[in-house]
Amino acid sequence: MKDIIMSNWNWMRVIRLLAGIAIIIQAIGNKDTVFGVAGVLFTIMALFNTGCCGVGGCNTPIQKSNKSTEDITYEEVVK
Repeated sequence: MKDIIMSNWNWMRVIRLLAGIAIIIQAIGNKDTVFGVAGVLFTIMALFNTGCCGVGGCNTPIQKSNKSTEDITYEEVVK
């Protein structure tokens, strides 16, 4: 768990952490619970390096094809 929190920091992760802390501070000042939950969510996403889909959950697999391309011949149709 310590490795997850301490490694692989990038600019997007830092922005999420700062946004989460700012949202929590604003929620405390406004006494808004729903806003506070959103701030906690942003902070947890940044700390554990996850997103809405989880770690690497949003990527799509690349399909590799061994098929070769065939030349297509066209015929001109004249009326």
